[in-house]
Amino acid sequence: MTRVMRTLVLLTVSLQAQPSVAVVEKIAGKVGFYSASGERTSDVKVGTYPHEIVRSRDGKQLYVTDNGILWMQYAGKGGNTISIIDVATRTKAGVIDLGEYRRPHGMAVHPVTGQIVVTIENPDGLLLVDPVERTVVRKFDVQGKSPHMVLFGPGGKRAYVSNTNSGTVASIEIATGKTKLIPTGKYPQGGVLAPDGKTIYVTNAESNKIVLISTATDKVIGEIATSTYPNRVTITPDGKTLVYSLGQAGKAAGFADTATRKETGTVGLEGEPLSLTLSKDGKYAFSGVQAQGKIHVIDVGERKIIRTIVTPKDAGPDPALPLE
Repeated sequence: MTRVMRTLVLLTVSLQAQPSVAVVEKIAGKVGFYSASGERTSDVKVGTYPHEIVRSRDGKQLYVTDNGILWMQYAGKGGNTISIIDVATRTKAGVIDLGEYRRPHGMAVHPVTGQIVVTIENPDGLLLVDPVERTVVRKFDVQGKSPHMVLFGPGGKRAYVSNTNSGTVASIEIATGKTKLIPTGKYPQGGVLAPDGKTIYVTNAESNKIVLISTATDKVIGEIATSTYPNRVTITPDGKTLVYSLGQAGKAAGFADTATRKETGTVGLEGEPLSLTLSKDGKYAFSGVQAQGKIHVIDVGERKIIRTIVTPKDAGPDPALPLE
């Protein structure tokens, strides 16, 4: 086998291992679908300025928050819907009307019930939503300003909300609505639950650190110093490595060792990433650079960009959700 043939075989194997992705195109108000090679295969029109995307518990649907405002610091009434996309047909299957609750942003899907929790910015709060009945079940008080991202703790008993402009994370008991505030640092944003369920890692963009929260005590038990402006964070399936985006002047993806609690490297992205997601196997990270209209695909093991997905002009890509 010649060197060229070997290269082609390796490239084919690599592409087969990589997932296709659904990209929230914030400025265009669409979700674009892209193959592993970066080819745009289709798109679905959603609401104005969509921000975040999650997949249903059974994997058959995608939920997209129609925030209605481009940047969270902008004033405005905002939108009040969550768009539903059918994964198989890649078509819009409907919307969830949130009524008086507006500017939905971060979401998480309950690991048992399949219900959704979604942060809202007008008024500040957290909603529990039934995606089957397409109704709001309950509103929770986050006891802070600008609730941004949310994730569930072990078993879905508690939801953890980053109150970005308050420097706290709200730990909310779903059954009772009881809330405990956890001081973290300046401008908390993204978070991730460790595979063993014992620790939540939360980025604090303006403190240049990731804090560790014990799910047993709801207290900060440590921190990891990072490069500039960590805003989204993921964790590899073995729980050993954090992978995160470094926004604003950071312009990179970062890596940290959870055992030593040290940043171990960065990969420059030549732009300000707003998001970072991880493939199910932990091999590939996808980081959206809205201003450049690009999604950078990063090989986590090699710590290098292996592909760049270029979106249409004025698409404004934010998160890319791996579909396999």
